[in-house]
Amino acid sequence: MTAPLHEPTAEAAPSAAVEAAAASSGTKAVQGRSLGRIAWERLKRDKLALFGGVVVVLLVLVAIFAPLITSLVGQDPDLRHEELIDPLFGTPVGSLGGVSGDHWFGVEPVSGRDIFARIVHGARVSLLVGFASALVAVVLGTVLGILAGFFGGWVDALISRVMDGLLAFPQLLFTIALVSVMPNDLLGLSGSGVRVFVMILVIGFFGWPYVGRVVRGQTLSMREREYVEAARSLGAGRLYILFKELLPNLVAPIIVYTTMMIPTNILTEAALSFLGVGVKPPTSSWGQMLSSAISYYQSDPMYMVVPGLAIFITVLAFNLFGDGVRDALDPKGSR
Repeated sequence: MTAPLHEPTAEAAPSAAVEAAAASSGTKAVQGRSLGRIAWERLKRDKLALFGGVVVVLLVLVAIFAPLITSLVGQDPDLRHEELIDPLFGTPVGSLGGVSGDHWFGVEPVSGRDIFARIVHGARVSLLVGFASALVAVVLGTVLGILAGFFGGWVDALISRVMDGLLAFPQLLFTIALVSVMPNDLLGLSGSGVRVFVMILVIGFFGWPYVGRVVRGQTLSMREREYVEAARSLGAGRLYILFKELLPNLVAPIIVYTTMMIPTNILTEAALSFLGVGVKPPTSSWGQMLSSAISYYQSDPMYMVVPGLAIFITVLAFNLFGDGVRDALDPKGSR
């Protein structure tokens, strides 16, 4: 008479002695890894992405603690040092634009303001506009994109046509025209605060179609998946499917696109300030400093090099980090 099928055989069930031997030999049991852990292990192997991430963190800390940093080095971004300016040519006295132990990056022509202090404070404007406008674009793009992809029909057609119209709209010209006619005081803000607020809203509003297209495409491919059909068969409502089944699976592409959008927004803010429709003087801005440096690029090239390098390093760091995050979150990647 044969043994019942449900009873484990000697080959199927390892004995206690075998388990004890495996434990004594130091063999580790295989453990499952979460998607977050897999992504982090991939990201750790990408040295360029880690370098970009470290630079991004340092830039954020510099922007947050800008007043403390400038006070520690004994400089004020608005304090004029006219004694360091040649009265005949209006350029800084000394070599490399007045670089010294007190003024690490030199001083501005004509005004004599410390360039290091203004670069540090200018990081606050650039990063604020970059992050805040990206947040506006991500919120609008995620909500409208997931609605278009999930409901389809006239909802998808309407939202898609709006996205097409905004993508074809001349954002830069509209921003210049809007900022030019804005009042000096708005919603409790004044001066540069109004312009920063307007730039955040305009850049974010015209940036959401890019996020919306990505989210819509991902939603279209996921709404017919097995887990969504299973949730429907169990009686789950539309809101539950949207926020519990679809949205968590959209986090990875949203994060990737956000890291790519922030440097673009920083460049847009710098371009607007370069054209004179960004923040108002004396508030420091990297684009504004580049605009002022045009008149002195031959006599004082240092004044143009420093803000240009600040923009270049910031955008490069975000792009390196964004590329690494994209590769780490790619489920088909092998890195």
